[in-house]
Amino acid sequence: MNRLNGEAAVVVVGIGDDGWPGLTGEAQAALRDAPVIAGSGRQLALLPELNGRRIPLPSPLLPELDELVAAHPGLCLLASGDPMLHGIGATLARRLGPGRIRVLPAVSSVALACARLAWAEHETDVVSVVSRPPETVLPAVQPGARVLVLCRDGGTPAALAALLTGRGWSATQITVLEHIGGPAERARGPFRAGAPDPGPFADLCVAALACEPDSAASVLPRVPGLPDDAYESDGQLSRREVRALALAALAPGPGQLLWDVGAGSGSVGIEWMRTDQRCRAVAVEARPDRADRLERNAARLGVPGLAVIRGAAPGALAGLAPPDAVFIGGGLTADGVVDACWQALPRGGRLAAHAVTVESEAVLQQWQRAAGGQMVKLAVSYQAPLGGFTAWRPALPITQWQVVKP
Repeated sequence: MNRLNGEAAVVVVGIGDDGWPGLTGEAQAALRDAPVIAGSGRQLALLPELNGRRIPLPSPLLPELDELVAAHPGLCLLASGDPMLHGIGATLARRLGPGRIRVLPAVSSVALACARLAWAEHETDVVSVVSRPPETVLPAVQPGARVLVLCRDGGTPAALAALLTGRGWSATQITVLEHIGGPAERARGPFRAGAPDPGPFADLCVAALACEPDSAASVLPRVPGLPDDAYESDGQLSRREVRALALAALAPGPGQLLWDVGAGSGSVGIEWMRTDQRCRAVAVEARPDRADRLERNAARLGVPGLAVIRGAAPGALAGLAPPDAVFIGGGLTADGVVDACWQALPRGGRLAAHAVTVESEAVLQQWQRAAGGQMVKLAVSYQAPLGGFTAWRPALPITQWQVVKP
């Protein structure tokens, strides 16, 4: 039995498409010693005859993962390539802690793909759409970017090509690497997203994108302040200049969670998540039509993982994971909204809130006197025609309260 620190350990063995011959001696020894080996049917078929009992991984895996580990001390679990790169090893490490897991990685598909393409790994973005929609790739699609996409199946390259073409990136070059590292390895492309190879492609594949926009209008940067017309809106939208200042105050960090309360079109939560693919956000919106709209905005702008809570604050905030930052864009005058958000924030958490009406500004003034922070009056004007001339038309001024919880 494999043990670490006196406890039964789960051994996670990464295995590539080259199977048993591609494993290190340490990985082979771990599999020989394992009383139970779990893996997908494809992975188990790559092994020779061994003493350990073989069991298929349950599907769906995550709900049954803890029970699988508890029921089989000394379990050896097979994973594709490097288990810590968008793999089951990272999930187990979070659940069990580093003292009860031993990871023996194989060469990752990312390393192999970069080697085949002569791309520097540290200059290449990696996005997994194995369990997420293809739109997840969009924030990484930037001029000159190189992106490796871990595909769900053989239909993913065509879905990516259609997505990129529809978003003004048809000039992007796509290379599909199938069964990389194995005897059936094959590269297809490069081909333009606008004129894709029809396939079929193997289910085990990686898509490499050399990104090129059709025009400057297609480029939506990762920094906050996307054009207002990037959003579907009924007018409940923080303008780009104000939005950029709010995100600067909220200070997105990798893996951190934002509550976007009174989310409207969802712009603040969406741009928080676009800054880094590890950022998380929850959008709370009481109106069903606006909640539907912000879900469409999130998908179209590449963050389909934005969680949408349909309900009014503060009641809708109950049970949510504690935030690292909170943005309040609506509902300031409702009883208990600011208090609930403030109580949920940890020390060092950031809060930004916007007021348009005198009544909502009064709420922020009261909170600023009690909790500190800074009040900022934001006034933006835009040029517009006036008869045969041009004049400045001011937008409604916005009062912003920004504060870090002491």
